[in-house]
Amino acid sequence: MDAVFKALADASRRDLLDRLRADNGQTLSQLCERLAMTRQAVSKHLGILEEANLVATVKRGREKLHYLNPVPIHEIGERWIGKFERGRLQALSDMKKALEQEKRDE
Repeated sequence: MDAVFKALADASRRDLLDRLRADNGQTLSQLCERLAMTRQAVSKHLGILEEANLVATVKRGREKLHYLNPVPIHEIGERWIGKFERGRLQALSDMKKALEQEKRDE
């Protein structure tokens, strides 16, 4: 999980993930378009994203296609954010039950 947080800490890497979310299966050349980074910098960022399992690659002939892997981000949500949501949902459920009970008691 540390590798995922490290990968997500950089704005350039988040931008690359956003690009893949919008249009999955891009080559390095396609990802480099309209970026103020060298091809080597983009390649290095993609390597970090691959190490964190946020990007998967598939070779097609001479091309290497990059795909977003949302599973690690989902796991972060489940582990770190989901806990807090459960409390809120339980509070809403308790409130609903209390209001329904008040209505019945009237």
